[in-house]
Amino acid sequence: MRRKEVLMDFISDFLTKFVAQLQSPTLGFLIGGAVAAAVSSRLAIPDAIYKFIVFMLLIKVGLKGGIAIRESNITEILLPALFAVLTGILIVFIARHTLAKLPNIKVVDAIATGGLFGAVSGSTLAAGLAVLDAQGMEYEAWSAALYPFMDIPALVTAIVLASIYTSKQKKLAAENEYRSKQEFYGEQKEYGQQRITASGYPHEEQNHRVEIWPIIKDSLQGSALSALLLGLALGLLTRPESVYESFYEPLFRGLLSILMIVMGMEATARINELRKVAQWYAVYAFIAPLIHGFIAFGFGMIAHYATGFSAGGVVILAIIAASSSDISGPPTLRGGIPSANPSAYIGASTAVGTPVAIALGIPLFIGLGQAVMGG
Repeated sequence: MRRKEVLMDFISDFLTKFVAQLQSPTLGFLIGGAVAAAVSSRLAIPDAIYKFIVFMLLIKVGLKGGIAIRESNITEILLPALFAVLTGILIVFIARHTLAKLPNIKVVDAIATGGLFGAVSGSTLAAGLAVLDAQGMEYEAWSAALYPFMDIPALVTAIVLASIYTSKQKKLAAENEYRSKQEFYGEQKEYGQQRITASGYPHEEQNHRVEIWPIIKDSLQGSALSALLLGLALGLLTRPESVYESFYEPLFRGLLSILMIVMGMEATARINELRKVAQWYAVYAFIAPLIHGFIAFGFGMIAHYATGFSAGGVVILAIIAASSSDISGPPTLRGGIPSANPSAYIGASTAVGTPVAIALGIPLFIGLGQAVMGG
C-alpha cells in the first residue's frame, strides 16, 4: 500500500510540473508562429535576421559554457561527454533498425533521418536553457558543451552507415548483372579481381572507403556549431564576463522568443514536404524525440549517481538528445548522403521532431528531473 501511495505521489508531482512547463512563454511563441503560418499570415522574418539570432544565442551559450569549463574540474565532463557520444551513435542505429524496416521507407532515407535526429538543434538547446533558468533549476554551465559530442558522432555514423549500405547495394547489383549476362550468353568466364558493372563493362573492384575527417570538418564548419565553439573558446581563453553579463545575457530571452516564432512558422511550412513521403516519417518524428530523450536521461542518471552530475545537467543531456539538427545537420547530410531524400529527413525533423522536442520534450524532461532528483 505504501509503495502505491509513493508511486501516486510521484505521478501527481510529475504531472503538476509537466503542465506548469507547458505554460512557459518559450512554447507560447512557438505555437504562435505555427498558428500565424497556418492562417496564411504575411508575417515574415528575413533569413538574415534568423541566422543572426541563432548566432547570438549560440555564442551566448558557448561563452557561458567556456567560462564554466575554465572554472571546473575537467574530469567532471568526461562521463557525460562519453554518454553524449554513445547517445548520438545509438540514435542512428535505432533509425537503421526501426524506421528503415517500415513500409515504403528507403534505407538511406531512414539512416539520414537518424543522423539528423542524432545531431543537435542549437535552438532547442537554447530554449531548454531558457526554461531551466526560468525555473531556477541548477545545471553545470559546461553541459551546453556536450552539443558537439553528440552532434558530430551522429552525423559521422549516419554517413558511414549510408556509404556502407550503398556500396553493398552497388556491388550486389553489379554481381546480379554479371550473373544475368552469363546466363544470357551461356558463357563462363574468369574475370579475376574484376566485376561487371551495370553498363556491362569490367573494371577493377574499388575499395569503398569513407573519409571521416571531411565529415567532421564539415560539421565543425557548420554555422551553428562554429558559433557555439567560438563562444566556448572565447569563454575558456579570455575573460568575457563583463560583455556577457551586460550584453548577451539580457538579450537572450527576447531573441529566443523571436526564434521560436520563426521555428513555429517553419514547422507549419514543412508539413507540406512531409506529406510527399511515407506517413511513417510523421509517426517516427513524433515518437523518436521522446525515446531518444529517455535514453539520454537514463545515461544522465548514471552520471548523476557516479559523478554528481546535476539534475539540470541530466535534463540538458536529454533535451539535446530529443532535438534534431535544424541548421548545420541538413547541409552536412546533403553532401554526405546525396542519394537520400531531403524532404524525408528535413521534413520529419522540422515539421514534427523539433516542435515535439520543444513543446513536449523540454517540459517532460524538466518535470521528470524535478520529480526524480528534486532539481
